[in-house]
Parts: sequence; structure tokens; C-alpha cells
Amino acid sequence: MQGIYTILLLVVSNVFMTFAWYGHLKLREFKFFENWALWAVILFSWSIALFEYCFQVPANRIGFRGNGGPFSLVQLKVIQEVITLTVFALFSTIAFHNETLQWNHLAAAVCLILAVYFVFMK
Repeated sequence: MQGIYTILLLVVSNVFMTFAWYGHLKLREFKFFENWALWAVILFSWSIALFEYCFQVPANRIGFRGNGGPFSLVQLKVIQEVITLTVFALFSTIAFHNETLQWNHLAAAVCLILAVYFVFMK
């Protein structure tokens, strides 16, 4: 169960991370956000990133083999990157309609799947 909890927490963490890093680019389309100073956007993003850390840190603690979890440090990082790019791909295609996925993005996804395979290979 620790592995499932870890992955779920990482997914939630990455949703917050994606909004913190890229959400302000979409929010700029709304009248309220269009003239915010850079420092205000940074504070806004940091406030979202706080929630990212509230899920990321427990995910790594629960999932890390050194704390009794099922994953090595390298496995945790590769899982994190795959989740990050998956969440980002979904976010960018849903929120930014002018961004499209191309064949090379699919090729990169296949490489990520291979990375997961190799990092878990005994």
C-alpha cells in the first residue's frame, strides 16, 4: 500500500506544482490577473507550491526504502519525473489549446517508460 500512497501523493503534488509553475501563464488571460507585478505572481506561485510540498515530502518519506517504503531514491526520482511530465502534458493540452502533442513527444514518453523499466529492472 505504501507504493500506491506514494504515487497518489506524487500525482497530487505534481498537480499543484504544475499550477504553481505554469498556471500563472493561463491566469494572465483573466482580467484580475493580467496586470500583476512579477513579485505578486511569484508570491501567488509560492502559495500554491506550499501545497505541493505538503504532498511531495510525505510521498518521499512514505515511499523511500530507507524509511521502510518500497522504492529506492533513484526509483522515486524516476517515478516523480514520469508523473511530472504526464501531468504537464495533460495540463498543457487542456489549458493551452495552441500547444499540441507531436510525434517526438510520444517518442519521449516511450523513453520515459523505458527509463521506468530499466530503473526497476533487477
